[in-house]
Amino acid sequence: MVRYAAAAVVENPDRYARARGEYLRTHFKNMREVAAALTGLKLTKAYSYLADVQEHKQIIPFRRFAGGVGRESQAKQFKATQGRWPEKSCKFMLSLLKNAESNADAKSLDLADLTIKSIVVQQAPKTRRRTYRAHGRINPYQGHPVHIEVFLHAAGEEVEREEKEGAVLQFKGLNRRQVARKRIEAARA
Repeated sequence: MVRYAAAAVVENPDRYARARGEYLRTHFKNMREVAAALTGLKLTKAYSYLADVQEHKQIIPFRRFAGGVGRESQAKQFKATQGRWPEKSCKFMLSLLKNAESNADAKSLDLADLTIKSIVVQQAPKTRRRTYRAHGRINPYQGHPVHIEVFLHAAGEEVEREEKEGAVLQFKGLNRRQVARKRIEAARA
């Protein structure tokens, strides 16, 4: 069985759907920034956002791996200055999100309120090729593929907390130290 990186994050596995891709041939740094931009979004909003990125209507802000990335005015809405439109990474992310959505549908989760809880992006082993240069030199020509794991969370029904009549009302408005002191005094009496 395949082990997921964020298995410890999942409290209630019945409310989660997940998908993973291995050795995907897209740049690690671009995919990391796409994942950072999508984490925490509703699934429907993520689909429209990725479609807008592919049409260059919205941008993926580059925060960590921003060396040599140009400044774009679309990045202002994210309080950033640098950004790109990584179309290949968006294409791979869209296919993974669709896979996770179908896994959620198989678990009979409500697709309308799915949220992207976590996206784990890890570097896969580099693909090694070589390029031939002038004067008989040879340089490495490596790809930087990725492993990606997507976790979708379906918001559960919130259950109201039952309040015990005597105990909770008695200590309402007190801090922890005051509540502990009251309990000790009650035990002595």
